[in-house]
Amino acid sequence: MIQTAVLGYGTVGSGVVEVIERNNAEVSRRAGEEVHVKYILDLRDFPGDPYEDKVVHDFNLILEDEEVSVVCEVMGGVGAAYQFTKQALEAGKSVCTSNKELVAKHGPELLALAAKKRCNYMFEASVGGGIPIIRSINNALTPEKIVAVAGILNGTTNYILTKMEREGTDYGEALKQAQALGYAERSPEADVEGHDACRKIAILASLMTGKNVDSEKVPTEGITKITPADFDFAKAAGMTIKLLGKAQLTEDGKLLAMVAPHMLSKDHSLAMVNDVFNGIFVTGNMLGDTMFYGHGAGKLPTASAVTADVIDCIRNQGRTIQCIWEDTEAELADAALTRKKFFVRAKASAREAVEAAFPGSVAVEADGHEEELGFITQEMTEQEFDEKCGGLKDSVLGRIRML
Repeated sequence: MIQTAVLGYGTVGSGVVEVIERNNAEVSRRAGEEVHVKYILDLRDFPGDPYEDKVVHDFNLILEDEEVSVVCEVMGGVGAAYQFTKQALEAGKSVCTSNKELVAKHGPELLALAAKKRCNYMFEASVGGGIPIIRSINNALTPEKIVAVAGILNGTTNYILTKMEREGTDYGEALKQAQALGYAERSPEADVEGHDACRKIAILASLMTGKNVDSEKVPTEGITKITPADFDFAKAAGMTIKLLGKAQLTEDGKLLAMVAPHMLSKDHSLAMVNDVFNGIFVTGNMLGDTMFYGHGAGKLPTASAVTADVIDCIRNQGRTIQCIWEDTEAELADAALTRKKFFVRAKASAREAVEAAFPGSVAVEADGHEEELGFITQEMTEQEFDEKCGGLKDSVLGRIRML
């Protein structure tokens, strides 16, 4: 019999317990041994909960119990979660987590510690919720040199943008609806400012290159400046707007990583990923494009991914599953020097100055926006674009990168 412990009894933690207990026959069959949750660590008590007898408040009970061989860390943050994870790995207990902040910040260190102690540190649920993207990169796509990863990595922002597109809702109202439905936190900055997606693309980029990508060095822009007017112009151009995390190898072997809203064709597969769903494109040098789609968040999808890692840990007791992620820093390309097209909204009164600054641009007209000028620029570097916009002062109302 395999005994596990769950650290944190919030949304994901309660989901992990539910998946292991309700699907126990299937989980145990897949693992090859009977699997149970012995402890649930939380500061709170849960009177009346069906698993209240498993709740403990002292992590040392778990750490010192030799029967517990797998720990599920679903607390979040990088404080106690980091300390408990390190202690568990030092004790030879495998750890499975959904904590993308901790993985992005300390992934190489914790993987190295797991290898030293002949156990595992697994984090499928840290990116894409229930989508098996990390397992696919580490296993199914091992013959490939992965040259690019791009995707919709945050369900909250995707829901907000979907509402804005479909209903003409402004950003503030769409955010309130997301919060009312439980898709967005009361303090939503990590999602709407792009930090959550940034941590996820940093993890994927690290696995893609085998080197460490520091999320704090990845240029990141959220969705707070997107307006219904942007969607009106996008619709007129046969396009939509999505918050994308992108990582790709440049010709000189550097890594270009970024999180930002992008305007993309309605025909693009990622344009069809709506509401709280995630979609991730992986491009290999032999296979080409492969797309992964599914629930990017939520109690049971995320818990299912954590439990899948638990099963892998049980199958590989005493052996570390290979995961190539060195602590050597990946060399990042300067995003300011990359070339792309931009969509721009500007005041119609500044037409002459705008057309002089962006010669050869393609105009986009949207009904009801006669006082605004919409256009798609020629390809240029981010630096050139910023300089041109700076010369126009407050005439530019908005800009979005083109995919």
